[in-house]
Amino acid sequence: MPKDATVTVPPDGAPHKPEGPPRVPGQRAVRPKNAATVMIVRRDAKKPRVLMGRRHGGHSFMPDRWVFPGGRIDRADYRAPFATDLRPEVGGLFDRHLPAGRGRALALAAIRETWEEAGLLLAKPGQARAGGVWKDFVAQGFLPDLEALDVIARAITPPAVGKRFDTWFLLADAERLTSFERQADCGELDQIDWVDFDDAMSLPLPSVTRMMIKEAAERTKDPSRPKPFFRFKDRAMRPGVL
Repeated sequence: MPKDATVTVPPDGAPHKPEGPPRVPGQRAVRPKNAATVMIVRRDAKKPRVLMGRRHGGHSFMPDRWVFPGGRIDRADYRAPFATDLRPEVGGLFDRHLPAGRGRALALAAIRETWEEAGLLLAKPGQARAGGVWKDFVAQGFLPDLEALDVIARAITPPAVGKRFDTWFLLADAERLTSFERQADCGELDQIDWVDFDDAMSLPLPSVTRMMIKEAAERTKDPSRPKPFFRFKDRAMRPGVL
């Protein structure tokens, strides 16, 4: 196993499976795929709670880990309909770092994956035609609410891992959901729950998810704090700012 590939150990002392398959020795680092995930925060209790789900143990990437809903871009995300567009400051941030149109596609991917994995709609009433991966979503009579999203951070999977993602972590208030009740099977996530930040830290989490929970907790105290960009170079984390 490469030096910077790690195995996390939960409180009970039983080692977890690696977060991802290691890179094949002698091969170049895998090119990261574009992906997005969304932290949906619920504030109707004494402490804020975030929507999380557990990935099935059979997955090659992040097995048995608790994560936020999200996933990679599908081609259909570039042309999917939406009820509201990204706020100017959010769209501008994407445009400073990505080719035109990719930021909106990432945001749409995160909303679509929330529906597919958790059965929850971050959306507003609306009608449109859509096929493929968006057919079931628009059939509910709702369209994505991109205005609800903010960027919290960006992170690229370490080069020692054989499956890599360039992931944008987004943030949304749970009040923008159409309902707190799941409307479909959760797909890849075999358990869903609303978890406060402290309790979440005791779950088996990917290292990047742990960093994002800490970041979200800090942003509740200081919303103006810089948005971090986590990436690796020369076998070390080289954090920057978006």
